[in-house]
Amino acid sequence: MNKGQVSLRGKNILGLENMLASEMELVLDTAKEMKHIIDRDIKKVPTLRGKSIINLFFEPSTRTRTSFELAGKYLGADVVNITTSASSVVKGESLRDTLMTVEAMGVDVIVMRHEAEGAAQYASNTVSPIIINAGDGAHEHPTQGLLDMFTIRQYKGRIEGLKVAIVGDILHSRVARSNIWGLKKMGAEIHVAGPQTLLPRFLDQAGIHVHNRVEDALDEADVVNVLRIQLERQKKGLFPSAREYARIFGINQARLALAKPDALIMHPGPMNRGLEIAPDVAYSEKSAIQEQVKNGLAVRMALLYLVLMGGKNIETTA
Repeated sequence: MNKGQVSLRGKNILGLENMLASEMELVLDTAKEMKHIIDRDIKKVPTLRGKSIINLFFEPSTRTRTSFELAGKYLGADVVNITTSASSVVKGESLRDTLMTVEAMGVDVIVMRHEAEGAAQYASNTVSPIIINAGDGAHEHPTQGLLDMFTIRQYKGRIEGLKVAIVGDILHSRVARSNIWGLKKMGAEIHVAGPQTLLPRFLDQAGIHVHNRVEDALDEADVVNVLRIQLERQKKGLFPSAREYARIFGINQARLALAKPDALIMHPGPMNRGLEIAPDVAYSEKSAIQEQVKNGLAVRMALLYLVLMGGKNIETTA
């Protein structure tokens, strides 16, 4: 399953900005094989038997936390979930002390989500278990970027040369950053669109086309990735109103007609239906939103397997 000399064994997965294209390809190829396990009646295999994984989540999550939990369990690892409300954080324990407490229990991998940018990097500098970033503030969400690329490749057969439109709240989106870094390295043509107040400065670099009109980004697009408007992170005044945003930037059938006839619709979830995406678009035949959830499980299985086993000694029977 390993490709040449590329290996992720023992490596922290902090973001896609510093991940090699060959490493991403290894994850995508491995996820394709892991997806076969998900489709079986009996899903559990002993590949990671004896390994321990902690899901340490300081922010709410449904898709990411649940898929990491199932990914570890399907591969035979021992998995424990820790959330802020059920930990000593509510008693004032620092992030450093929480990490060191978990480390002292002998865990192999810490999957961590935190509201602060750079928290995953800090964790990797503080403790010895492998750190997988499940989202750090508005910085990165590498597994979401990988599952989005996996989904694109599943439906389109390739990533290189495709026009990918990323629409919405780029400023607050860790998903946008991971998608942009990953897709750029894999050869996609990246177009982003959103209100001027939601377009960060890092977009001013080669290979990223920035549009103030969503119609320009959608024109002949192969893939349309609609981002959630992150109302919980925003300050007032970034756009006039939800109704106004939906009118100008919301992805509806009329705007989608500007993209290619076989354009793929994606969304990281959870959706604000009727705000950034119309319900009839979200649930159309072009939508891969539910498939993204399934692919997220396959990608996270692949990552856990690769960082712990290095692509060796896989066992596919229980």
